[in-house]
Amino acid sequence: MDQDYFGAILVTVVGQAFTAAGYTLEDLPVKQAGGQYRFTRPLDDGRQATIEFQSLIYTDSEWSSGQPSRFRVTLLRSDGLRRDLSALVVQDFGVNILPSAAHWWTFRTVDDLGKALAEAGHLAVGYGMPWLAGDLTPPPTSG
Repeated sequence: MDQDYFGAILVTVVGQAFTAAGYTLEDLPVKQAGGQYRFTRPLDDGRQATIEFQSLIYTDSEWSSGQPSRFRVTLLRSDGLRRDLSALVVQDFGVNILPSAAHWWTFRTVDDLGKALAEAGHLAVGYGMPWLAGDLTPPPTSG
């Protein structure tokens, strides 16, 4: 599997939902060749929201020791706001659906990749997009 294949599966799994929410995949071939895929959307107040997928594709070469490939999702806004999706969900909202706040989704097969992208996409739509737009804020912390 290579970065182009990751990008094709990414668009297949999350593309329609992201497009329906007003996000478009940036056409950045050099970044995509390095595993970075960015979906952006202008916000009503003039800022821009970005959902960035960063993939690390490992092949069965000797140096990888059979390590699974992985990706993470980062949420960014043009005013400097930045947060990993996993940290937003686990730390900020207290939803322990992921193993940790520093989570990387891992995969070895196309089926694994599809499931991981579906989970990340669901969390991006449910938590990331409304948080970037300012429509959803984490509950206040006690203590």
